[in-house]
Amino acid sequence: MIIKKIKKRGYILIQVIIFASISTYILGALISWAATDIKASKQAADRELAIQIAEAGIDYYRWHLAHAPTDYQDGTEQTSTYIHDFLDKNGTAIGQFALDITPPPLGSSLVTIRSTGSVLKTPNLTRTIQVKLAKPSMAKFAVVANDYMRFGEGTEVFGPIHSNKGIRFDGLAHNIVSSSVITANDPDHTGNEEFGVHTHVTPTDPLPPASIPDRSDIFETGRAVGISETDFDGITGDISQIKTLAQEATGFWRAGSGALGYHVILKTNDTFDLKQVNTITTVSSCSEKWSIGTETLLGNFPFPANGIIFLEDHIWVDGKIDSGKLTIVAATLPENASTLRNIIVNNDLLYTKYDGTDVIGLIAQNNILVGLVSEDDLRIDSALMAQKGKVARLSYSQSCSSTYYTRQTITLWGMIASNVRYGFAWVNISTNQFISGYVNRILYYDSNLLYSPPPSFPLTSDQYVTLSWEEIK
Repeated sequence: MIIKKIKKRGYILIQVIIFASISTYILGALISWAATDIKASKQAADRELAIQIAEAGIDYYRWHLAHAPTDYQDGTEQTSTYIHDFLDKNGTAIGQFALDITPPPLGSSLVTIRSTGSVLKTPNLTRTIQVKLAKPSMAKFAVVANDYMRFGEGTEVFGPIHSNKGIRFDGLAHNIVSSSVITANDPDHTGNEEFGVHTHVTPTDPLPPASIPDRSDIFETGRAVGISETDFDGITGDISQIKTLAQEATGFWRAGSGALGYHVILKTNDTFDLKQVNTITTVSSCSEKWSIGTETLLGNFPFPANGIIFLEDHIWVDGKIDSGKLTIVAATLPENASTLRNIIVNNDLLYTKYDGTDVIGLIAQNNILVGLVSEDDLRIDSALMAQKGKVARLSYSQSCSSTYYTRQTITLWGMIASNVRYGFAWVNISTNQFISGYVNRILYYDSNLLYSPPPSFPLTSDQYVTLSWEEIK
């Protein structure tokens, strides 16, 4: 048998071609992947740079507002999108940020800034940040005072409370109760100093230097001492500025009434009746000065465009608004101790909406009072500020009026700022028994007031703070 050897020519060449093809494919894929990865890395770098440029736009306008607090047009006096170059360390433009500014609505300090950042070499790649800035107002508390405060049993407060001095709280607080002092001497009794915020509800708080106990039955969210003070002295300048605004064409200003004061009745059609108060109601043997007797209608007026009503006399206020924003001021300037003016609320002062759309601010140079002849179930929807005096109902004895000396319930939706000790009820200090005023006091804090206060309402800071930051694109 003859065996022939068969030669397989080209066999190795085929393998080489196959492996070369596979290698070429893999190499091409690797090169393509590397190119894609490099491109993605560059794009990621550009995206990061774009958001940094957008952030630079926000920082720029914060700086701009610090130097021009009411300029919402980037110094141009034109409404548009404001575009700025973004420079590198060598002064070369490498990108741009475009700013869209939404100014505050009436009565608010809330500014909305939208900044869109882009890189010049990839102009279609943009990132956008939206930030909301505002200045906190005096309405950051449900109740704030420049004096010692006492909240008796039957008082329920929804919102933060603060005093520059001490606080005795025997009701129910649903938010933080704070004081600027660490310890305080309760003026209603003798004895050693107590905590700046303390309670006499059983079991009575221990005395310092013991630890402040957790009294969640009284202070649901807690209490704090040693907190910075709230400035009441600066309000004088604020009132002067408000008068200037009221005397402009968009405001409403009147000199003294020539009688006992003015009565302002607010209406839901964005107008108000203005009356001159001629006499005061006489009740039994009471020396009552704050309940209207007779009055004369002076006219019906539209709400001023800038929301400010400034009357240089005592003011009685009541009525109801619907989508209105007003600040009503009772003051005579220049300030004199003998002519300090009061605001009196004896009948309901109401909002239609409770979402921040309706806002009323009452600023009295002296006191904000509830008179003797007041509603048995009184509601006041407003931010109340007594610059030199107090927010209170005066003490009326039973011998004065068996009908009006005691009232049932007062409800406040808003806030209270009182220079002197506030209160709508009076008790016998020695027996702690109720003797006059409103049996039930319910105070609801309107959180919309913090950054959307009444027009030109005093602020606690000239600096804008950031409320929100979000990337929207």
